[in-house]
Amino acid sequence: MSVRIVSLACSNTEIACALGAADELVGVDDHSDFPHEVVARLPRVGPDLSVDIDRVRALKPDLVLASLTVPGHERNIEQLERAGLPFVAPEPRSLADVYANIRQIGGLLGRAVQAERLISQMKTELAPRVVAPGARLLLEWWPKPIIVPGRDSWVNDVFAAAGAINPLAERPLKSTPITDEEAAALAPDAVIISWCGVRVDKYRPEVVLRRPAFRALRLVAERRVFPVSEAFLGRPGPRLVDGARALRAVVEALSS
Repeated sequence: MSVRIVSLACSNTEIACALGAADELVGVDDHSDFPHEVVARLPRVGPDLSVDIDRVRALKPDLVLASLTVPGHERNIEQLERAGLPFVAPEPRSLADVYANIRQIGGLLGRAVQAERLISQMKTELAPRVVAPGARLLLEWWPKPIIVPGRDSWVNDVFAAAGAINPLAERPLKSTPITDEEAAALAPDAVIISWCGVRVDKYRPEVVLRRPAFRALRLVAERRVFPVSEAFLGRPGPRLVDGARALRAVVEALSS
């Protein structure tokens, strides 16, 4: 079974490719950047928050892989519904949801066996590690204002796989802006910068280290600010495994 797929989110592009369906992709959003050799050849349909529905329609997709992971994606869903295009729109909040999304997409693409294999591999890599008391890591999606994940984020499960704790894991939301003072009061052991839409080589730890509110924190004196690509933590798909590996390295560095 061959299906013409248009993906509107990086995570979906990566899931489709991990399932062996790269050749069935006929278009992707502007931000999809992996696997490089796949996305380089594909037509683009616009940024994930303002997709050009006419471009999507012109590609004659059998299935559009949309998303509801970020506020604003709802506009794409409205456009797809008006256009009468077949779509799914995952909204994962946990690793269990990510696995369910992979299973759903695998079923729609006739790749259920591949989906179960991928899920099994991810579960092995992302099994929780019991580490007491656990490193308190403040993960920043954005530096100004500081935007951090809350309870309803797969990040908490990835942290658990690394033996770490999100100090905002009990706050009932996906993500939230907080002040520099609020962040400092959380007394994190380290800061993970995973800024959305910024290449990891452009991350600047000094932005964190220079904050006046952080001046008294031990992490500043010891320069405990670690860049981890948003591609490894912010995309609910196969590369969360890479995020967990990067966080384990941070936890090990903190305990050495």
